[in-house]
Amino acid sequence: MKKEGFPLHINDLLKPESIALGVSAPASKEAAIRLLADCMEKGGNLSDKEQYIRDVLAREESGTTGLGDGIATPHAKSDGVKAAGLAAMTVPDGMDFAAMDGNPSRLFFMIAAPNGANDEHLAILSKLATMIMDPDFKEALIAAKTVEEFRQLVDDKENDRFVAPSAETAAAEATPAADHIQILAVTACPTGIAHTFMAAESIEQHAKKRGLTVKVETNGSAGVKNVLTPEEIAAADGIIVAADKNVAMSRFDGRRVVITKVADGINKADELIDRALSGSAPIYRASGADEAENADGGEEESLARQIYKHLMNGVSHMLPFVVGGGILIALAFLFDDYSIDPSKFGSNTPLAQFFMQVGGASFGFMLPVLAGFIGMSIADRPGLAVGFVGGALAGTTGTGFLGALLAGFVGGYAVNALKKVFAGLPASLDGIKPILLYPFFGILIMGFISLYIIAPPVSAINNWMIATLGGMDPSARVLMGLIVGGMMAVDMGGPINKAAYVTGTGLLASGEYHVMAAVMAGGMVPPLAIALATTFFKNRFTESQRKAGITNYVMGLSFITEGAIPFAAADPVRVIPSMVVGSALAGALTMFFDCTLRAPHGGIFVVPTIGSPLMYLVSILIGAVVGAVILSLLKKPIKG
Repeated sequence: MKKEGFPLHINDLLKPESIALGVSAPASKEAAIRLLADCMEKGGNLSDKEQYIRDVLAREESGTTGLGDGIATPHAKSDGVKAAGLAAMTVPDGMDFAAMDGNPSRLFFMIAAPNGANDEHLAILSKLATMIMDPDFKEALIAAKTVEEFRQLVDDKENDRFVAPSAETAAAEATPAADHIQILAVTACPTGIAHTFMAAESIEQHAKKRGLTVKVETNGSAGVKNVLTPEEIAAADGIIVAADKNVAMSRFDGRRVVITKVADGINKADELIDRALSGSAPIYRASGADEAENADGGEEESLARQIYKHLMNGVSHMLPFVVGGGILIALAFLFDDYSIDPSKFGSNTPLAQFFMQVGGASFGFMLPVLAGFIGMSIADRPGLAVGFVGGALAGTTGTGFLGALLAGFVGGYAVNALKKVFAGLPASLDGIKPILLYPFFGILIMGFISLYIIAPPVSAINNWMIATLGGMDPSARVLMGLIVGGMMAVDMGGPINKAAYVTGTGLLASGEYHVMAAVMAGGMVPPLAIALATTFFKNRFTESQRKAGITNYVMGLSFITEGAIPFAAADPVRVIPSMVVGSALAGALTMFFDCTLRAPHGGIFVVPTIGSPLMYLVSILIGAVVGAVILSLLKKPIKG
């Protein structure tokens, strides 16, 4: 018992006679609660066991105390309790306790508190709840063979003496340490900001937990880091490529490679590692275009998947030019004086002219870079020059973003066709193919197709789109904002998100600024909504989630939608619909308030360049608040 003047400890409430270890799975939730109540009664904590059981069952009616991850904490304040106490039970085989994650419960802590229990007891119970969220500690408790061992583990954990068994040490005891890196991986997402590194971290952590040596190469926005060497590739037991854009693949020629999307690296790391080590992955064969093959069947990727990867390769290389140039152009308008010469707004003052000239030069590369790197993704280096020319012609012919996109695909596939045409030439002419034959004939073909096939219909479509958006009635404009804003939150950096973003940047290049405003607002809402939810509805989230939620304020304000991904991955059914509603609302409101955006990125840092900035911020705030509230309504409190 507690001594006067000394702090209360968990084992002061958890008596040896109140602990039951290695129990066979009870037949029902009520049966489990009755077993725990029996233990509680043995500890001398109950004055009326049946009353206490009724109160615990009533508590379960309001929401399960099966927290998930194998843990359950049935509890109640009751008139049937004479002294606060704990009871514990382990069910190694697990039982159905209607846990939040649907998985069996194996570790039970029953909490009994008399009506009017003091804060000291509540603090102890809160400490226990935090302790059992440690997976190593939880497993150690379930594995305990004696009551004394169980109580010692609790005491060690409470006093920071608990030492978790090392996964690496355990693996080393089971098998000899590897003399090479067993798992190699490459991760890449189109923007190289979030998904790339989240996938890398997930693969590394899951491999290390299994005692495997691992190395992950990241293809991020700052370049390729942790590059895999030929020696490591030759010695590896398994290779994983989780990428949504093309990466260097020829180095894996003749090796079995698991090739998948970057999202699988985040959410299915264990599965990917199993496939990589099983020897069932298809053997990769490098081609002239260095294209990936389908990892599942060993056949070529679907056409839709190929098109997406080629497009994202172009978009990822285009974005730095668009973002940098777009923000500089926006600053040109910010620092200019409209009254000097309205027809030259953006270039009237020397400072504005400087920003406009430099930003315009950067922005001018948008279309050639997009088309060039799409072409390169399809046809390797020979496709780069052909695509560049097609992108430049898209700018001069008025076909804009859509024309450049088509030019990239046309250029890439045209070069691949030329490779087949010239395949029969003598080997002595191989040296002139990439520097003479492919660029000459490829550019010639591209020029003809761009000027006479792409330009007439696409320029007409482009002009129609701009005119339509400009003349759209307010209700239709709001609907447009609703759609593109919501798309930004569907997969938070995935294909749907990128489709909305590419639409916004494409129209931005054509002089339409409303859609880009809706797109950025929709992309800022998910992380901000998560941050607000974890701040104001704390009982819906774990301690680690609440800490992670704070960083989402920064990510949201910086227009990094990917900050919400860990929350969406953990609870997609509740998180994604909440975020979509909030983002869609924000996008619709920006249209309703006639907000414009000349910069394709920057979040709150480019607000001064936004048309109607105050209402723009209001739109984002409303969307974030609505998203947070909906999420709080959908998610149940973790514990009562």
